[in-house]
Amino acid sequence: MVKLQTNKYIGAIDQGTTSSRFIIFNHKGDIVCSTQIEHKQYYPNPGWVEQDPTEILENTKKAINKTLSKASISVNELVSIGITNQRETVTIWDKHTGKPLYNAIVWQDTRTAELCEKLDNKYGKNFFREKTGLPPATYFSGSKIKWLIDNNSDVKSALRNDNALIGTMDSWLLWNLTKHVHATDVTNAGRTLLYNIRDFDWDDELLDIFSVPRSALPEVKPSITPKGYGKLVWKGKETSVMINTVLGDQQAALFGQNCYIKGEAKSTYGTGAFLLMNIGHDFYLSENGLLTTPAYSIEDKEPVYALEGSIALAGSLVQWFRDNIGLIKQSADIETLASKASDNGGVYCVPAFSGLFAPYWNSNAQGLITGITHYSNSSHLARAVLEATAYQTYDVFKAMEADTGIELKQLKVDGGMTVNSLLMQFLSDILECEVIKPKISETTCLGAAFGSGLASGFWSKEELLLIQKRDIAWEPKGSKKEIDRLVNGWQRAIRKSITV
Repeated sequence: MVKLQTNKYIGAIDQGTTSSRFIIFNHKGDIVCSTQIEHKQYYPNPGWVEQDPTEILENTKKAINKTLSKASISVNELVSIGITNQRETVTIWDKHTGKPLYNAIVWQDTRTAELCEKLDNKYGKNFFREKTGLPPATYFSGSKIKWLIDNNSDVKSALRNDNALIGTMDSWLLWNLTKHVHATDVTNAGRTLLYNIRDFDWDDELLDIFSVPRSALPEVKPSITPKGYGKLVWKGKETSVMINTVLGDQQAALFGQNCYIKGEAKSTYGTGAFLLMNIGHDFYLSENGLLTTPAYSIEDKEPVYALEGSIALAGSLVQWFRDNIGLIKQSADIETLASKASDNGGVYCVPAFSGLFAPYWNSNAQGLITGITHYSNSSHLARAVLEATAYQTYDVFKAMEADTGIELKQLKVDGGMTVNSLLMQFLSDILECEVIKPKISETTCLGAAFGSGLASGFWSKEELLLIQKRDIAWEPKGSKKEIDRLVNGWQRAIRKSITV
C-alpha cells in the first residue's frame, strides 16, 4: 500500500459483540486502513452468552498491529485514539496478575432473569429508573456482576480481599493498553445499573443492593477529554499517543451521525436496532417505555442525555429467515424476494424470540407470524420479515415523539441493513419522515474517531459537520390511509404476541 504523506492520523478501536477492529482515519475523515478480527462466542447453558476477555484483548492488539503494518504507518503518527465498545458486557480480573477470573458475560446473556424479577418485585422499576434511567433487566451489567459474586468463589474471594477489578470492555482494554489505568466513561458506566446518571457518580445504595465494592469499579471520566485516559503502551513501551475518547457503541454512532442538537435522532441497524435521540442537558424519564441514558460528555461541558429504544432482532431476523426458513441463500437475497410482492398481503412477523424490547419490555411475549391465507406466498413472508424492523422502529419513534413533544422530521440511519433500499423506503413511508444514510456508514468507529480528533485538536466541531455528509435520502411516498391500515395490522399482531 502506498503511504499517504499526511503524517498524522486518528485511530479508533471498535470492540464489538462479534469482533474487534482498528481503523485509521486521515484528516479528510477517510478510512485509510482497517483490520477486523472475530472472536468466539460461548453458550455454556441456554440463555448464557460468554466471551474470553483475553482473546478480545489479543485480537485488538493484532488488529492495531496489522492495520499499522498494512498502512505503513508508525504508531507515533497517530495523534490520538478513541475507543468504542459493546455496552453492558462485563468482566472481572485480578488486579495483580491481570488474568480474568471468569469469562466476560455478554449483554445478550439472560441468566439473571430471576434475580431481575426479584429486584423488580422488591423495589419496583421506578426505583432504579429514577437513579439510572434503566429498569432492572438482564440487559445491564449490575445483575451480571451480582451473579458472578454469588456463584464464583474466585470472584467473591478476590473482591473481598480487594484484589479484583470490575469493568465493561472499554475498561478492560484501557487497563491493558495503558499503564493499568482503571477508568470508563459516562456512557458505559450509565449502562451498569450501578451509576447515578443524575449525580454522575457510582450510587452507594445500588452498590449495596448488588454487593459491589466501590474500590473495584473504574473511575468515571468524560467521554471526550483533552486530558485523556492514558497514553498507549505499545510493545512494552509507553508512547505519546493518548487514548482520549471512550463511547459506548450506540452513543458513538449518535456522535458519528452529528446528532449534536436536541431532537436529532439516529437508528443503527445491525444484529439488533438501536434508536437514540439527543434530548439535551436535562434528565427526565420516559413515560413510554424508553431508556434515559448519557449520550456523551465533553470535558468542562454539561453532559448530554439521550432517549433510547432497543430492538432485539433486526439483521439477526433476516439471518434467521435465511438459515431456519431456507427461502434465501444470502441475507441480501431477501430484498429481491420481498420485491416480488407489492405489499405484505396481510402477513406480519413479530420477532419476539426472547420477548419484546422497547417500548413494550414484555419478556413473556412470543414470536409469531400472523395473517397467512391461501393467497400468501414466500414473497409476502419475506416482506413481513423485512417490515418487522420498520414497524418496531415506528413503535420506538412514536414513543420518542410522545415523550419529547418533538415531531421528528428526519431519521439518520446506519448499519448493514441500510443497503436494503426496499426496507429504507418502507421505513420512510411508515415514519412519514425523511430517512438519511450518511456518506460514511461506519458511524460507530467514526464517532470514536470524531471524539478523539475533537479532543486532540485534530478536528474542530465545524470540520466534523463537513466530513459526515448525506449519501442517500428516502422521502415518504405512502398515503396516510394506507399507512394507518398497515400500522393497525401491526398493532393487532403485537397484541396477539403479548396475549399468546
